[in-house]
Amino acid sequence: MSNSDSTVIGVIFLIRHGDRQGFYQNPTNYNPANTVITPLGLREEFITGEYLRNVYLNASSPSFIQGINSTIADPNQITVVADAAGEGGVIMNSAEALLQGFFPPNANYSTTLANGTIVEAPLGGYQVSFESALAENDVSLEGWTSCAPFDKATSEFYQSAEFNQTAQDNADFFTNLPQYLDGRSDVNLENMWNIFDYMNVNYIHNATFRSKLPPTLLPQARNLAAFHEYGVFTSPQLDGIGNIGFRTMLPGIFQGLSSITNSSDPLKIYYNAIAYKSFFTLFRMTGAVDQSPQLTGLVNYAASVSIEVRQPSSGGEPVLRLQFKNGTEEDAQTTFNWFNTSGDIPVSTFTNYLAPVAINSTADWCTVCSNTQDRGCGAISAAASQAAIADQVHQPISPVGAGFLGAGLALFVALCMLGTLFFIGVLSLGQRKGRTRHNQRSSTQSSDVRA
Repeated sequence: MSNSDSTVIGVIFLIRHGDRQGFYQNPTNYNPANTVITPLGLREEFITGEYLRNVYLNASSPSFIQGINSTIADPNQITVVADAAGEGGVIMNSAEALLQGFFPPNANYSTTLANGTIVEAPLGGYQVSFESALAENDVSLEGWTSCAPFDKATSEFYQSAEFNQTAQDNADFFTNLPQYLDGRSDVNLENMWNIFDYMNVNYIHNATFRSKLPPTLLPQARNLAAFHEYGVFTSPQLDGIGNIGFRTMLPGIFQGLSSITNSSDPLKIYYNAIAYKSFFTLFRMTGAVDQSPQLTGLVNYAASVSIEVRQPSSGGEPVLRLQFKNGTEEDAQTTFNWFNTSGDIPVSTFTNYLAPVAINSTADWCTVCSNTQDRGCGAISAAASQAAIADQVHQPISPVGAGFLGAGLALFVALCMLGTLFFIGVLSLGQRKGRTRHNQRSSTQSSDVRA
């Protein structure tokens, strides 16, 4: 289906953060060390935002989102959730910079006070609004963290014949590498992500390192890092634990699609700001890598996936189109095929295929990850224990007394359970627990991110 055969009614964005300083991850459980974004990273995100604005918010573009306010960001039309976990503030900073390019300052972003004073937002009408997903009790954007079965699968991958053969095939590479790693230990395939990240960061920011590094080493390190991360963050089975990073994202994406395709709902854009990991998972779970093997590679900084929601001009069910732009090095998006077909797919094809493996709640995640303590699982376990105690209470009193006692105890336990679940975000009133709203629109809401 060409652009002339359909119109864009909304977009799901999945966008990687920009350039940052070095980032260490424990290779056995992916517990991270902190890092910070660089001015280059902010610039990459801003440029990406400008590009996406030109594609989707430019009324003369064939991919203009129908019905969107393209000058003043309408919070009812755009939902942005940024990962606030593994890489510290890097992903939140990236989302903020991208949004400044996507919705640049506008002098019309102002308000008139009761006394008649007109107040314009600072920096010429600066407008940024997003939520941050905190790992402590929001599993949606980092499903692998504190997940024992995922750690077990990672260990099994390291012990696999394929992994060991790859290590043997690249033995000369690892033997030659230490002289460029400033005394770092663990120069092996298991630690490949950290080796590549050190090399890549220094190649970008350290002129001495760049001048001494042979030209073939960094590409080889990148390919090995991609092999490593693809093996960790994907599974051949759709419900495999390696796919958990995208399986936890699916409920939010489904909700975004449902809202966009509902003509009575104002939502036009659903944007997840994420790390590189879930790109591997997305491309494998949707079959995009089967038709385009280059998608098994490590995506660049500021890489963007745009899942366009399109309404065919002939009517009928909306369709989805997969667009990918691998960072600022590429000039434009490329359309990729997925789901073992060519061209656009019906929304129902996407949802029906992936919905059975979606992890729809923190409670589901606790079960999948065999976790009874972390990320809200402790509170869920406590609530379950309270329910079990209620079921087991037996008192030798009269039937009438038993009725009163049972009703009172059931009410007490129910209130305890509800209170616990509201606290951890399994149930919510309004905004999801575990997410912090970062919004320039309200003086009562604070933000801990900086441009």
